[in-house]
Amino acid sequence: MTDDELLDLTQEETFKYFWDFANAESGGARERYLPANPSQDQNIVTTGGTGFGMMAILLGIERGFISRTEGFNRLTTLLDFLEHADRFHGAWPHWLNGSTGEVIPFSDLDDGADLVETAFLAQGLITVGEYFKSGSSDEQALATQAFDLVSAVEWNWFTQGENALYWHWSPNNDFAINLKLQGYNETLITYILAAASENFSIEPEVYKEGWAQNGAIASSANAFGYPLEVKHAGAEQTGGPLFWAHYSYLGLNPFGLSDAYVNYETATVNHALSNYAYCVQNPLGWRDYGQDLWGLTASYTLNADGSLGYKAHRPGDDTGVISPTAALSSFPYTPQESMAALRSFYDLENILLGPAGFYDAFSPQQNYTVAEAYLAIDQGPIIVMIENYRSGLLWRLFMQNESVQAGLDKLNFNYTIPQ
Repeated sequence: MTDDELLDLTQEETFKYFWDFANAESGGARERYLPANPSQDQNIVTTGGTGFGMMAILLGIERGFISRTEGFNRLTTLLDFLEHADRFHGAWPHWLNGSTGEVIPFSDLDDGADLVETAFLAQGLITVGEYFKSGSSDEQALATQAFDLVSAVEWNWFTQGENALYWHWSPNNDFAINLKLQGYNETLITYILAAASENFSIEPEVYKEGWAQNGAIASSANAFGYPLEVKHAGAEQTGGPLFWAHYSYLGLNPFGLSDAYVNYETATVNHALSNYAYCVQNPLGWRDYGQDLWGLTASYTLNADGSLGYKAHRPGDDTGVISPTAALSSFPYTPQESMAALRSFYDLENILLGPAGFYDAFSPQQNYTVAEAYLAIDQGPIIVMIENYRSGLLWRLFMQNESVQAGLDKLNFNYTIPQ
């Protein structure tokens, strides 16, 4: 295959996760899909993954995987579901019941709002609104509904009156989890959208003191030959799992993005390059790590007893498990290195390519044992970031939104709108 043919195949197969295997009633993205047990957790809809899935539907229309009418109809069902689902001060929980719209607790204390998952969902809603806002009257109504859903999120309420955003709130447990959003990790998009809100906007000090920690987010550390630029939480010398360079940037264009403290283009590109360089250097001597086989991020992992676990794989916490989403979602940052990895994954298609794209993880060290499972938050970045690499579609839609631009301006960002 040519490179374009291989990218076409990867996107079309990955698209099936959000189309063929979505929750049947709501149209939302299932948290996980296990081909060996397809009915397991079939009603658990993940809100962040659903935001990724909305973006996938838009590029599915553009790539001809589905018709515009099919995409519109699915999104209509989905937005109606989200409008009537449980919300807490405008924010959705991490998990929803796809049949009833009721919150499904993510943990004992996490049975209410999840502001970060809400931000990932809102990122998708904004792209939907931008995509349909100039269409037919019905499409314009869908766009208005998407924008209205985002505008109802009470972002500033999640500060607890402090200069920082907090991740969780529960009607039963209040702010008991007490997790502050501080960089650098996957949560930048939350601050951007909070600043962009017309009615519930945060002040610049919330970003400055919360996310940027008054400049302490900046770092002079080098990881495997590349300046990290930012202080990766808990991985200051090695770099965190690669999803930190993906989730916030499915709509938010990191190229040309900077503030008073960080050049986010350099930070994201170097994060991917350092992850690649670590696998090439392979200090732990794992089997077959190298230029054609790389990528560490959060994914399923393979327990000694053969069961599936979950782990945030990264340099410094590496168990010999490769996660395809790591390299494939990094295409905008490392196009040649990601293509080499894609060709290696495709060479393993008899074991690695399943009904919804490449399986979530595999271990060359364990004789190429494969975690034959899928997660929405891993499949979504693959299809979306490949599209951003190819056409810039989702970056263009999100960055053209006037509220997003107002939020970036409020926080004194420099940014680029792809043409």
